[in-house]
Order: sequence, then structure tokens, then C-alpha cells
Amino acid sequence: MSDNINFTGFAQLGQPQPQSHSRASSSTTQDANNGVRHDNNLLPIANVGRIMKDALPPQAKISKHAKEAIQECATEFVGFVTGEASERCRRERRKIINGDDISHAMRSLGLDHYTDAMRRYLQRYRKTEELAAALNRGGGGRDGRAIQIDVRAELSIFKGSNQQDDRD
Repeated sequence: MSDNINFTGFAQLGQPQPQSHSRASSSTTQDANNGVRHDNNLLPIANVGRIMKDALPPQAKISKHAKEAIQECATEFVGFVTGEASERCRRERRKIINGDDISHAMRSLGLDHYTDAMRRYLQRYRKTEELAAALNRGGGGRDGRAIQIDVRAELSIFKGSNQQDDRD
């Protein structure tokens, strides 16, 4: 028996294939060569299309085939990185994967460019969470109610000003 385990396109030595239990859309395919069934948990196509649309000019159109291709690639990427992070947690006997695990997984997979962006995102996210917690503890609103901060808008990678602020 070989030590190579196929992770839907990526061969990894001696690493088990991660189990996926997500609520993502799912489809079943059958391998024409050996009749083996594969259950593919894919990221929701609407979310993938929205991310693609946000990265393109407003007048750009995206074909269904392009969305499906990116859906498969993005699903594969997420699974690949998550599998590596999960392996780290298993070695350290932890049950919860955190942002630092994902960052470490990206670095160990040679995705250093993404690792740096992920670290900057985590730093800003944690600062924003600390600010929100501090404001909520003090009842920071004018009327004494808690304040909500839109973290997603605050950390959006699609805004050019945020990218410049993070480089220092």
C-alpha cells in the first residue's frame, strides 16, 4: 500500500484526508474510470459569485462556467489549507482551529504571500474586537446601549485604503 493519499488533486504523504462536515452545497459525482462515488462539498456558488463580482469592475459579467470553476478551486484551496491546519491541531492535541493555525498552514504550504495578508487581517480583527469589547463594557453608546462595529466593512480586503494602512 502506498503512503500517498490523494486529496482531490493534491498528493500528500501519509496525511489522512480531512473529513468535511460543512453546510455547504453538495453534489455527488461518479468517477468514470473505476465507478467510485465522490461526495463533493462545495462552497455556496452564490457566495463565490459575490466575491468574484466584488473583485471585478461593475460592468463585468461572469459566466456560470467561470463561477463553477472558481467554486471548485476555492473549495479545494479551503480544504487543503484547513487540512494542514487540522493536522497541526491534531499533533498539538487541540480540537479548535484558529486563525494562527490557518496562517501557519499557509506558510508551511509555501503560500507566504497569503500568510502575510492573513496575519495583517488577524491583527486588525483582534484590535477591532478589543475596541468593541471595551466600548461594550462601558456601555459606549450615547443612550447607554452597546455599540456594534461592522468588522467586515472595517477589514474589507477590497478597499485600497485598508491595504496601505497595514503595511507599517
